[in-house]
Amino acid sequence: MGQQQFLLIVLSVIIVGISITIGVILFNENAMEQKRNEIINECTLVASEAQLYYRKPISLGGGGKSFNGWEIPDQFASTVVGFIIQTDVSDDHVIITGTGNEIVTGKDSIKVELYVTPMKYTTTIIH
Repeated sequence: MGQQQFLLIVLSVIIVGISITIGVILFNENAMEQKRNEIINECTLVASEAQLYYRKPISLGGGGKSFNGWEIPDQFASTVVGFIIQTDVSDDHVIITGTGNEIVTGKDSIKVELYVTPMKYTTTIIH
C-alpha cells in the first residue's frame, strides 16, 4: 500500500509540473502576440497618417498625390511599446517598420513592416 501511494504522489507532482510549464509557455506566447498586435496597431495609425498626407493637396501641407516629403510624426517615432521608422519613401509607396522594446528570443525584438500604398497597406511580421 505504501508503494502505491508514493507512486501516485510522484505521478501527481509530474502532472502538476507539466501543467505549470505548459501554462507559462502559453502565457508568454499570448503576451508576445499582444505586444505584436500593439505595434501593428501603432504602425497602422502611422500608415493612415501617410495616406492622409498623400491625399492632401500641396497647398494644404500634403503630398499632392505623392508620398515624397512625408516623415513619421515625432509623437509616433518612439512610443511605449517600441519605435517606428520609415525605411523607404517614394511617389507611390512608403515602407514603415515598427520594432518593439521587448526581447522575444535571444536578441530579437518584435518587428513588423507595413507596405503602404495610397489605397491600402500590407503587414508583414518579421519577428
